This record gives sequence, C-alpha cells and structure tokens, in this order.
Amino acid sequence: MITRALVLGAGIAGIQAALDIANSGYDVALVERQPSIGGHMAQLSETFPTLDCSQCIMTPRTVEVGHHERIRLYTYSTLESLRGAAGDFTATIRRRAAYVDWDVCTGCGVCQEKCPWKAPAEFERGLGLRKAIYTLSPQAVPNKPVVNPAVCVRLRSLAAHEKPKCGACLKFCPTNAIHFEQTDTLVEEHVGALVLATGYDLMPPARLPEYGGGHVPDVIDALAFERLLAASGPTAGKVRRPSDGKEPKQVVFVQCSGSRDPEHGVAYCSKICCMYTAKQAILYKHRVHDGQPYVFYIDVRAGGKGYEEFINRAQQDEGVVYLRGKVSKIYRDGDRVMVWGSDTLSGRKVEIAADLVVLALAALPAAGSDEAQRLLGLAPGSEGFCAPPDGELQPVNTAVPGIYVAGAAAGPKDIPETVAQASAAAAKVLGLFRNRVV
Repeated sequence: MITRALVLGAGIAGIQAALDIANSGYDVALVERQPSIGGHMAQLSETFPTLDCSQCIMTPRTVEVGHHERIRLYTYSTLESLRGAAGDFTATIRRRAAYVDWDVCTGCGVCQEKCPWKAPAEFERGLGLRKAIYTLSPQAVPNKPVVNPAVCVRLRSLAAHEKPKCGACLKFCPTNAIHFEQTDTLVEEHVGALVLATGYDLMPPARLPEYGGGHVPDVIDALAFERLLAASGPTAGKVRRPSDGKEPKQVVFVQCSGSRDPEHGVAYCSKICCMYTAKQAILYKHRVHDGQPYVFYIDVRAGGKGYEEFINRAQQDEGVVYLRGKVSKIYRDGDRVMVWGSDTLSGRKVEIAADLVVLALAALPAAGSDEAQRLLGLAPGSEGFCAPPDGELQPVNTAVPGIYVAGAAAGPKDIPETVAQASAAAAKVLGLFRNRVV
C-alpha cells in the first residue's frame, strides 16, 4: 500500500481534498491544468448567500497549499496515463513548457511589465487583456508566469525558423529565468489513491444563436459579470459595458440559458444559477444605485440554508424585478440589446431595451474531463459528468476502487456542497490508507 494520494484538479474541491489528506499526515500530488490553483472560485467577486469576499475565503487555502510540506504542486500540468490498482497506481504527469524556470524565477513581475504583446485574458473572460507572458491573477499560487506560445512573438519566430524577434522578457529578467528552449516534461508519481476534482466549464454561447451566439458584445456570461464586479477585475469592480465602457442602467439576467433545454442545450438543471443570479443582481444594485436589474426565470430553485431568504431579499429589499418566463430572442439594436420574452404570470409579452445582458449558461463538465475519465477507466454519465455507481449512498465512490470523485466533476454544485464532498472523498482516501477499506 502506497500511502500517497493524487488529486486531479485544484479548484476549491481539489484544494480542500488535498489539504485534508496532507493535514492528516500523508503526501499529496496536486495536478492542475492552469498555471495557478483556485479554479472558478478564484474568478468570483463574492459568494452567496453571505456576500463574503471570495478571495478572502480562498487565499488562505491557496497559500497553505503552496507552502504545505506534504503537497507537491503540478500546475500547468495534465494526467498523461494511469496504471495499476487501488493501493499501487503509477501516474504519468505531463508538465507543459512554461518557458520560465520556476526554480529560478522570483515572481518579481518585471517580465510582464516589459512584455509589449497583449491578448484577451481567458481568466477575465475576454473582458481584459494580458501579456504574452502572464500569471492568471495578482493572487496566483504559484506566483510564477508562463509564456503563451500563440501570442509570444519570440516563440512564433522560432517556430517559423526565422530570426528571433522581441525577447524583452529575456533581456530584462533579473534572474535569467526565461528559457525559450524549454519543452514538456513527463513525471511519474506512485500513489495509492486518486481524487478526481476536475470541476466544470460554462456552455459556449455559440450554442445559443437565439441569444446572440457570443457575437453581441454586450451579452456576456455570468463569470464575465463576476469579473466586472471583482475589485481585481478588468474594471476594478466598476460595472461597465464591454462595447463602450458606459455604465449600464438596465441589466437583464437570463437564467436557464441552455439548462433544462434538451433541444438546444442540456436537459438537467445547473443548480447554482438561481442563487448566483440573485447575488449578481444585488451586487449590481450596490454598485449602480439608479440601475434596474431584471431576471427572467422558469422557476426559482433555492435549496439551501438561507437561500430562499436571499432570493426574497433580492426581490423585496433590492428591487430586482423577477419575470417568470423564457427569453425567446436577444439581438442588438443600435447601442441597446433587445430582449424578447414573456411573463407567464401576467400572460403578457415583454420587450426590454437593455444596456447589458448576462446569461446564466449551463454548467458542463470541464474541458478535458472526458479524457481524464477515460485514462482513469471511468465511464462518463449521460451528461458527461463522472457518475458514481451508487450516488445515493456512496456519492464520492467511482466504479474503480481507489478512485474517488469530488465537487462539480460529478455534477453542478455550490461551494459548501463542493467542500463537503471534497472532505468526504479525502476521508475515503484516509480510510483506504489506514484500514485498506475501499
């Protein structure tokens, strides 16, 4: 029995599972495909229903992970293969080339300051720009940059066998940490158990052409709106329209955008949308006092402690207008975004000339999770999420002994449920290590 664990995914689920196992005295290898840990929670402004600062909750945990003597971080990495059985797995991990020697880099940020090349930032959902050499956020753990080969002029010229161009980061780096000749490396880890915590992504808006299909600049997804609300975001917490930077006075939130829609989206409920939409509408009112938020919904699903009261607060105290009905069409008309919908309670059609529209897009399995499940020998469920064979009584077990699932890898979840399930998966790992009980 190898008493060492591998956690795949370093969002809040992977972080919690890794800390629980490591704090119990066992070593953990934590693998994350992004350059830093935190997942989607790192993108949030506040959390519902308490409106606590997301970074205030998460940063102590990410810092603890980054300094924990029993946790080995493999960021900017993916699982290449897995062999063996419970108690004795051999995992091959691919560490992608960062073109920066992280052992030498001090995270001073000079390279990012001097780099002249920019591209849309994925972390900011395309609302902001980042340099060709970048860290995901100011709170990144580890705080070490990576180079985007698709944007870096130096790497592009080398790939084309041309005379090397630019090289500003190489010139100004005080520790000579930039290495453009760096390549991917493979690392083997021998572990006794694995926790799958690969999380979720949002449905691409292109799958919803009736809602602008991602081509209307002032129709954004919920994570993009979170970045507008965040003090560390591209607008420093000020709500601004992407098209012209103006403050939106009328904002329409469209729930179930792709969820509960077997014809155009997915058949299941994404579970968290009702609550985060109410949160975003409240926070919008706190920032734009004379603004008016509207919420189109099918029905409100607020199953959690204090959740129903939070929805009531949005409607009764904050003046958020809830319209029970589906939106049929969204399109641009001049500098406004026209939203056609219906109010099934009054039986009337509704047309709103909005300044900004926020889509609560369906939560899908994270990119690459299907490949991860295949490598682990797991058959994905009907929706692509990891489906425990006995989800009622053993919600964190999988069909493969020694492999457990946590968080949104098994389906959409809010943060408290995700953390609870991550601790449950960690408890299963500890039970396997101590008692050899799978």
